[in-house]
Amino acid sequence: MNIIVTGRHIEVTPALKSYAEKKIARFDRYLSNISEAVVTISVEKYRHKVEVLLKVNGVLIQAEGITGDVYSSIDEVAEKLERQIKKYKEKLVAHRKSEGKAVPMSEEALLPAEVGRIIKNKRFELKPMSPDEAAMQMELLDKDFFVFTNDNSGEINVIYRRRDNNFGLIEPVK
Repeated sequence: MNIIVTGRHIEVTPALKSYAEKKIARFDRYLSNISEAVVTISVEKYRHKVEVLLKVNGVLIQAEGITGDVYSSIDEVAEKLERQIKKYKEKLVAHRKSEGKAVPMSEEALLPAEVGRIIKNKRFELKPMSPDEAAMQMELLDKDFFVFTNDNSGEINVIYRRRDNNFGLIEPVK
């Protein structure tokens, strides 16, 4: 696993880097196929924020911890990642068991968004996956929606969390 430790508004000392690497490297025990871990340590006034992004077979697992001490922030983010990895592995096992069973998804149109400016632009690779896999990825990233390429149709789809905690799937019509 390739571990990248960077600092924003803080100098990453060798001791801090080795502590972060030691905490993140232990996740190899749970998942042997982690290709990369990006650790970003930042300081804003008296808050130390640590963000970690793990790349596992095209799946992203993300967590962040914010405390008054940088070492406790690393500990907090490691605990969150451990919970998310266990959840991911449980879903993988459950997904394998239920493979072949079709789950009906409800369709719902998006409401028009409020007019505003674009303040952030992200680019990422779209990996073909099923709506179930996309829902799992969305859960791991702790987001309300996820854009993906549907492996059945080859079209770009959006899966999102509804207010009733179920999922909605948006598919383009030709």
